[in-house]
Amino acid sequence: MRRNLEATIETFPIAGLFTISRGSKTTADVVACTIVAEGVSGRGECVPYKRYGETLDGVMAEIEAASRAIREGADRNALQSIMKPGAGRNAVDCALWDLEAKLSGRSAASLLCVSPVPITTAFTLSLGEPESMASEAAKNAHRPLLKVKLGTPDDESRMRAVRKAAPQSAIIVDANEGWTEANLERHLEIALETGIALIEQPLPAGKDQLLAQIDRRVPICADESVHSTGDLASLRDLYDAVNIKLDKTGGLTEALRMKAEAKRLGFQVMVGCMVGTSLAMAPAVLLAQDVEYADLDGPLLLARDRQPGLRYEGSIVFPPTAELWG
Repeated sequence: MRRNLEATIETFPIAGLFTISRGSKTTADVVACTIVAEGVSGRGECVPYKRYGETLDGVMAEIEAASRAIREGADRNALQSIMKPGAGRNAVDCALWDLEAKLSGRSAASLLCVSPVPITTAFTLSLGEPESMASEAAKNAHRPLLKVKLGTPDDESRMRAVRKAAPQSAIIVDANEGWTEANLERHLEIALETGIALIEQPLPAGKDQLLAQIDRRVPICADESVHSTGDLASLRDLYDAVNIKLDKTGGLTEALRMKAEAKRLGFQVMVGCMVGTSLAMAPAVLLAQDVEYADLDGPLLLARDRQPGLRYEGSIVFPPTAELWG
């Protein structure tokens, strides 16, 4: 089956400023991929991430390099060896899932043998001064699950401020590799004291062996330290949970394998996202149906989402409609 493929760079404004320990941004810059066959279009979206050496132009070049094979009919399984894991493969893989669903007349959920239901997503609070983070936490204290960006020498005051402002919410803290061996145990003590549910990537990837030697009374989740299924076995003594993101695994196909293996190895699972539109979140909503944590709030952080988008009611996100994806 001959196909046409097109990839484009699109920009969506963020509502305000999104800040983590590595910097701030005001826009979500994404790559959207469309694959057309028999008059039917399949779409996928990815967010290149500088932390992993990705750029918009680089991802566009990766997709172009694979375009001939895709146009000539390479399927999702072949794609795993044609493209490397990462954002570019994610956009293509999810476009192929969408195309397959539409050509078959079945939903992607049906292809996955999943009966999707609405799920609760975390809502992310950007890194800032303790007072500003407390103010944002208070505005969102009605949400059942907050994710708080940290990664400073004084995250103690930030954890205390957010917990005081949102006393009923479950809280995930994400240090984005910003803690050190010197302050790790103190921050873990404060996390325990303030009732933090999960700590995401406290130490830099590759410099996290200390996690095997400490009492992890608050569960610790790998993000930057885990990208694909092959990474999981080596992390069993270091982490209690793993964050699966389609932009890291290179798409839904590998993410499904990774999720199954993570559960087999006894990890808790979070399905996370970069800051992107509903098109990027849609396949992840299906992946997140039976996991411990979903962090799929990308569209809630935007000033403008693509239309049609996912339906959100507060922190509840509903499965995608066929008009969006799958």
